[in-house]
Amino acid sequence: MARHDPRRLDASAYPWSVAVETRFGDMDVNFHLNNVAVAGLYEEARVRFNWHIRDSFGVGRPRFLVARVEIDYLGEGKYRVPTSIGVAVVATGTSSWRVAMGLFQPGGCIGLCDTVMVHRGDAGPAPIPDLLRTALGEFALRP
Repeated sequence: MARHDPRRLDASAYPWSVAVETRFGDMDVNFHLNNVAVAGLYEEARVRFNWHIRDSFGVGRPRFLVARVEIDYLGEGKYRVPTSIGVAVVATGTSSWRVAMGLFQPGGCIGLCDTVMVHRGDAGPAPIPDLLRTALGEFALRP
């Protein structure tokens, strides 16, 4: 799936989302959301999504790590404006999966983030357990 799949710009294509609050300290000198603050918003959404998977699907406490993060800034983010992040799983391999996120404010998508997550065993990357794989499959990007 291409990173710039047009579905990624539509909040309704993401099967899971979370509202996130921006903070005054997230602004840069131009009164836009700072790029580092935006990365933090994606991190917060990713962590909440991971907890949702753990808490809602009985997968236990699998260990997974962030292997890669890519962020595309598509528009200016504003402070004190309703903000949400949509989350979808867009690829699943043997020991890793890719999480796609869209950052939304009124008017549309202002950013995209792709994160590769790796399931870890005691000796390094390990196959994704079947229960976790099934749970991840519930969050595919919608057509």
